[in-house]
Amino acid sequence: MKSLQAFVKDKRKEAGLTQEEFAEKAGVALTVIRKIEQGKNDLQLEKVNHVLKMFGHVLAPVSLKAFSTGNNETSEDLL
Repeated sequence: MKSLQAFVKDKRKEAGLTQEEFAEKAGVALTVIRKIEQGKNDLQLEKVNHVLKMFGHVLAPVSLKAFSTGNNETSEDLL
């Protein structure tokens, strides 16, 4: 399973877009794209989803209940 940063960077490059072009098309600031591609942890889920929607994906919060019931699905499994 690819990390979020690898997924976004690979998809952006496949589309032939610079970070600046991609940020504009996704409707987010350039810093959001840079933070995602650098693997930063201080990201807002809403901003990440703006980016992922460009590729037909979204991330959803995972509840603590999912962990206590033994469900091993992670947010990356949704990619």
